[in-house]
Amino acid sequence: DVQLQASGGGLVQPGGSLRLSCEASGFPFNEYAIGWFRQAPGQEREWVSCISKHDDTTTYADSVKGRFTISRDNGKSTAWLQMNSLKPEDTAVYHCAADPRCYEWRLVHDYWSQGTLVTVSS
Repeated sequence: DVQLQASGGGLVQPGGSLRLSCEASGFPFNEYAIGWFRQAPGQEREWVSCISKHDDTTTYADSVKGRFTISRDNGKSTAWLQMNSLKPEDTAVYHCAADPRCYEWRLVHDYWSQGTLVTVSS
């Protein structure tokens, strides 16, 4: 069964933290870069961050730089997005994607997870 599963969303107060997980199964995780994307209600999908296949390159959108950290463990077929200093504008459904390389935008990703909702509110 080939799938990419995102989890870890929830309700958090402004300034709080959450860690999202992206777990892969059924395909060679270490051959794919992992990206995180988010979509807020009524807004277009936004690229958040990406990590290369072997953890040597990470990139971030300006809106999250310095607050979010992406990481991966190829042995566990899992990637994470650590989100600190969360703001109300970070509220969105977050998805992870697997592709041969990092893309800030791609019409169709090789693998795409279901969403996990992050709500930042007091």
